[in-house]
Amino acid sequence: MVRVDRGAVLVLPADGAVPVRVAVARDGVVPLLDAAGDPVEDVPPAVGDHVLLDHPAGTDPALRAVLPRRTAVVRDGADRTSRAQVLAANVDVVLVVEHLDPDPSPGRVERLLTLAWRSGATPVVVLTKADLVPDPEGMADEVRAVAIGAEVHAVSVAAGTGLDPLRALLGPDRTLVVVGPSGAGKSTLVNALAGTDVMATGERRADGRGRHTTAHRELVPLAGGACLIDTPGLRGVGLVADAEALDATFADVADLATRCRFADCAHRTEPGCAVLAAVEDGDLPARRLDSWRRLAREAAWQEERSDARLAAAHRARDRQTTAAYHRLLRGRPAR
Repeated sequence: MVRVDRGAVLVLPADGAVPVRVAVARDGVVPLLDAAGDPVEDVPPAVGDHVLLDHPAGTDPALRAVLPRRTAVVRDGADRTSRAQVLAANVDVVLVVEHLDPDPSPGRVERLLTLAWRSGATPVVVLTKADLVPDPEGMADEVRAVAIGAEVHAVSVAAGTGLDPLRALLGPDRTLVVVGPSGAGKSTLVNALAGTDVMATGERRADGRGRHTTAHRELVPLAGGACLIDTPGLRGVGLVADAEALDATFADVADLATRCRFADCAHRTEPGCAVLAAVEDGDLPARRLDSWRRLAREAAWQEERSDARLAAAHRARDRQTTAAYHRLLRGRPAR
């Protein structure tokens, strides 16, 4: 699936023919299948999904189901529900894009990296606008300190520098998704990697912040067989994460935690806490520990909301099954 709009999706057939516009049901969800072909839950379709269509002769195509997702970049829903939002499915690489001018935000990089690690894809940090700062590599080294385990590249589309390592990621049948804040130059980067203007770009505001130029998520097939997915700017990113993703993003904190005296150490006031000792000695920045605490609390809160939603859905399904059973009994003739 190459694009999702309100009430419809654009699907690229397996034979690579012209994309087909398919209407989506009013509630906007379809069954997500597991590996055995059984429905797991109803989900909104996402860019990058592989889907099944019903298209009898003489009728408009209809979206029947979403095939199993091997990876998914997920954020907490922007509305008040507890349903998570899939930004992109079946991606191989998540390009976490952050600008060097204005100065990059370590906290935002950590947040987006956690989403990337949680997806199952490989995160790569891209620092744009390297031509606008005097020491891009020095700034990149500072970001590498918080992007443990991920490649970090400083690039300038305007100067044409630093792009070769990213182009090397565009292998056949590989899908990359670009995430980051407005004004980071995501669409400009996509155009540079595509080799042509496939996404609209905009001017930067006087205060250095960006305007939204991408209003939807869209998959762009490239000539070499790779695909790029551009996404709208993310000013606030609701976290959907697990302990494994947090440990990947904060590998330094996780490693220190193994040396704490108590296995359930919360790294606050406990004696023998290796994490607090590292902060006191200057080996671990206090900002880094504060960021870990904040994201861990947010992930736990979102998980509680999700569990409550699933429990409510199960109760509703049980009530529907019971009601259907009683209707069936009432319709049987007396013996």
